[in-house]
Amino acid sequence: MSAYYSVNSYDQNMGQPVTVIQKSVTKPGVLRFEINRSITGMDHERYSIEKEVLGTRPPDELAKALFNLGGIEKIHMNSNVITIDQAKGQINPAEIAKTITEMFTYYLPGVEVPSFDTATEG
Repeated sequence: MSAYYSVNSYDQNMGQPVTVIQKSVTKPGVLRFEINRSITGMDHERYSIEKEVLGTRPPDELAKALFNLGGIEKIHMNSNVITIDQAKGQINPAEIAKTITEMFTYYLPGVEVPSFDTATEG
C-alpha cells in the first residue's frame, strides 16, 4: 500500500510542490514516508518522545512538530525518508503528511514573499 499526498494550493511559480508518499511496511505500528526533499543530507537522525528535541535544524523542527501531533514514540530520518514508530493507538497518516508538507512549503497563500530590494532600502 502506498498513499500519495501533495499540497499544491500555492502559486506554482513560487517553487516546487512538496510531495509526501506513504510507503508500505511489514512491521505493525510503523509508518514510512518518502518526500521529494532531503531533510538530513546523508545523516541519520533519531528522535524519541522520551528525550526532548533541543536542536533547531529542519529535521529537529520536523520532529518537534510530529511529536506535537501525539501518538508517536520514535522518529528516524535519513535523507528523504521518515520512519515513525506509533504509540499504542493510531495516528492519521494524512495528518503526518500534512505536517511534513507544511514544514517544507515556504510560499503559502497569504504569506508575503520577501523582496531583496526593500530589504536594502532605508
